[in-house]
Amino acid sequence: MSVPTDFGPDSGGRMKGVCIVKPIVYGNVARYFGKKREEDGHTHQWTVYVKPYYNEDMSGYVKKVHFKLHESYANPNRIVLKPPYEITETGWGEFELVIKIYFHDPNEKAVTLYHILKLFHHSGSTQDLQEKGLVSESYDEIIFQDPTQLMHHYLINTKSLGSDDLDHVAYFEEKKEKSLKAIMDASEKVRADISIHKNRLKLAQETIQQFKDEIAKLQESQSQTSL
Repeated sequence: MSVPTDFGPDSGGRMKGVCIVKPIVYGNVARYFGKKREEDGHTHQWTVYVKPYYNEDMSGYVKKVHFKLHESYANPNRIVLKPPYEITETGWGEFELVIKIYFHDPNEKAVTLYHILKLFHHSGSTQDLQEKGLVSESYDEIIFQDPTQLMHHYLINTKSLGSDDLDHVAYFEEKKEKSLKAIMDASEKVRADISIHKNRLKLAQETIQQFKDEIAKLQESQSQTSL
């Protein structure tokens, strides 16, 4: 990909009002050995990763991905410079991983993600697929608000790797549709509740006005009687 050379040290300034969203998926897969390994007590092989939600080449705008493993691992800081952005290791315990994504334009702040490495089945948090073992994935979006001109160039010139979407284990589109339906249903219920309360308020206001009118008439009648 050709890169313009007319950007200054500030990457050509910020593009106000521009917002570009890059959906991503991150997580891990894990496979149980079937028994504890004698030499080190490890029970699983696992791979942690970051990948695009859509089938595109993230290296067009991502410079590197830093995976911070548990301190018990030799060289816990792992840097991946090109796709696939993943690290494969073995172990016996779960821990929190820190994933930091750096971009080609140093003026764009790195994005930090946190992921709990899953090795064991926890109800509601993972999916058990026989051919892939245990999988724990999360969906997120990297939002570039007012990107630099250089970063904008990288983002809009990202290459597609094919027409098909990536095969994600967690069916995020289905989840998104269900979430959207739930939001729409809730919104409809709120509108219906608002309509009911408006009608009740209107009835209460009309009732209060009737009482006011009757009180006014009674006061006027008493005034005329006293004269």
